[in-house]
Amino acid sequence: MFADRYPHLSKVDPELAAMLHKQIRMESATLKMIPSENFAQFAVLEATGSILTNKYCEGYPRARYYEGNEIVDEIELLAIERAKSLFGAEHANVQPYSGSPANQAAYRALAEHGCKVMGMPVPAGGHLTHGWRVNFSGMDYVQVPYGPDPATGMLNYDQIREIARRERPRIIWVGATSYPRILDYQRFAEIAAEVEAYLVADIAHINGLIVAGVHPNPVPYCDVVTSTSHKMLRGPRAGFILSKIEDRYHHKYFPENKLNLAKRIDRSVFPGLQGGPHMNVIAAMAVAFKEAATEEFRAYGQQVQRNARRLAERLLERGYRLVSGGTDNHLIVLDFRDRPFTGKDVAEALARAGIICNFNMVPGDTRKPSVTSGVRLGTPALTSMGMREAEMDLIAQWIDEVCRHLDDLDETAGRIRGEIADLCAQFPIPGLRGDR
Repeated sequence: MFADRYPHLSKVDPELAAMLHKQIRMESATLKMIPSENFAQFAVLEATGSILTNKYCEGYPRARYYEGNEIVDEIELLAIERAKSLFGAEHANVQPYSGSPANQAAYRALAEHGCKVMGMPVPAGGHLTHGWRVNFSGMDYVQVPYGPDPATGMLNYDQIREIARRERPRIIWVGATSYPRILDYQRFAEIAAEVEAYLVADIAHINGLIVAGVHPNPVPYCDVVTSTSHKMLRGPRAGFILSKIEDRYHHKYFPENKLNLAKRIDRSVFPGLQGGPHMNVIAAMAVAFKEAATEEFRAYGQQVQRNARRLAERLLERGYRLVSGGTDNHLIVLDFRDRPFTGKDVAEALARAGIICNFNMVPGDTRKPSVTSGVRLGTPALTSMGMREAEMDLIAQWIDEVCRHLDDLDETAGRIRGEIADLCAQFPIPGLRGDR
């Protein structure tokens, strides 16, 4: 069905090459609807697999611990400048290996062990690294939780202010993995300033929407902004950090430390947490930042939002309950708290039919995290394939059919999987087209 995409690998390790080709066939015939997944552009894949894989360059540009890094310095500085320009940031660090290490570096630059941090818990839609108890952030720091109202699925900023006033956290995290609404960074900034807390935004999920102008940019309001590059930005699997240069609370929290905020961020990444940077990945990140600065990418981000809203509308018309009643961004969360089946039941059934998503907790969920009451669906990857509103109408119909046949799924799942494969044949994934 497909030409050999890995001719050298096929000779050296045919067993692994066969597995990769199997993955290609699967992704080419199913709908990738996990909100945190996307398709990297072809140039990103080339840079990730480039000769820079061979280079060791511990340290920062013009301050390396190895020789022969003149060209490498140029590449990292290019990535830094493109990141700063894309988001309007004063400082950027592109060395974090992924999003969680980026968040860990932010903690180490801003707070000592045992400090209070405000963040959304995982069941409420937050990330592990925003203070969840099984993660380093919940083990090393004291989480002060906030989250959406279980009844509305929306954040209550007056309640968040009350919590902050009472607890006086060192850091307030704003960011989520399953919150479908706009985040009001200005309101968060006002709250943080009132209690003299650092405000840190995690934009790993919504960075492409920010670039596209359909979600506010947190950079003007936040001390630090962290992100990944492999979700909506369609880059390599990596992280980066944006920050102010100067620290507005330096006199209060770090009077003996002579380093400004930007330098503390850099020291936290290296040598605080990591060794040598992955220069092949940083080069690929530079490619992704360049693409994200184009009008074509802005149009893509806007279409991601339109697709998510259309999918939400069609599911609401069919009587489905959605967290917060809809979406402002790239994802929706189906809420099955009042149904006899679980989120895991639905996610597994959808996968059998060729719709790849994940079961997910919802605000006020009483089911265990291993089963949940929700299902999370996103549109970034489908939009990268070129799908638009008409395809969202079809997908809503397929989701409805699966949910109505959970007890007798075999025939329905088989038919829908075939129909999805036919649809996907009209929208080949970018990594196979070779034009991204």
